[in-house]
Amino acid sequence: MSRLEDLEAFIHIAEAGSLTDAARRLDRSLQAVSRSLATLEEDVGVQLVHRTTRYSALSEAGQAFYRRVKPAVLEIREARLEAADRRTEPSGILRVGAPTLFGPDFLVPIIAEYMDSYPQVEVDLQLTDTFVDLASEGLDLVVRIADLPDSSLQGKRLGALRRVVFGAPSYFARHGRPEEPAELRRHSCIVRTVDNRPGQWAFQIGGKKRMVGVRGAFRSNTMAAIYSAVSAGLGLGYSPLWQIRHLVDAGQLEIILEEFEPRPVPIHALWQESRLPPAKVRAFVDLLARRLTLDNL
Repeated sequence: MSRLEDLEAFIHIAEAGSLTDAARRLDRSLQAVSRSLATLEEDVGVQLVHRTTRYSALSEAGQAFYRRVKPAVLEIREARLEAADRRTEPSGILRVGAPTLFGPDFLVPIIAEYMDSYPQVEVDLQLTDTFVDLASEGLDLVVRIADLPDSSLQGKRLGALRRVVFGAPSYFARHGRPEEPAELRRHSCIVRTVDNRPGQWAFQIGGKKRMVGVRGAFRSNTMAAIYSAVSAGLGLGYSPLWQIRHLVDAGQLEIILEEFEPRPVPIHALWQESRLPPAKVRAFVDLLARRLTLDNL
């Protein structure tokens, strides 16, 4: 059976175009590389490389062999790295980005467990509601709540989050409950002014996504102010359920129009494209996947 170093020598010869350049890339002697090629050719029983003192070129058999063997050698390299990395305890600084409201309640308890399990790791948590570039911000990982465009990032889906309409019992006692989204136009709705489409709430109506225009006398740029206003009976609100779950559980808010909710928004952990993310990232993602139960939250 061919040794891995013989296969690697052949791949470098094929890509460098000469045994001399391949030896330089591998930091091996020309004689060692030549022996590896000869051993490999003897093993497969066919000449793989036409060579002279000045250049080398793949034979037809060598071209076919190169196409098949290179992916296999890459897989072996990755497997070796992964096996070695799994013996390595996560360490260093893990830099994580997450949405402002999501981070404190959902991530910090998991980070505490992670740091207890891996005392060699420090964690830098950056909270922002804008989509930041991981490389320019120096982040190892981000948690994003959104439909993801095509990108060079790799990720793991952690769940999906509901968006709901809600109001206070006091509001419903005075104004009644809308039975379908179109009725919201006759109700006071509290609009978040910094949304991409303020005053436009998404619903699933007749199997299709529909936008319903809403308005009201009170509006704000922060969700905290909106939740307070809704709790005070000033109008109806619209937000991810996870942000108001505690108020619903406490009986301060009630969810309506559940049968018209839009498709849940996926939540992902994302990191820079790499076939083998560092141990500190992999361990944190694995813990997130085990601890976050966010489907239909």
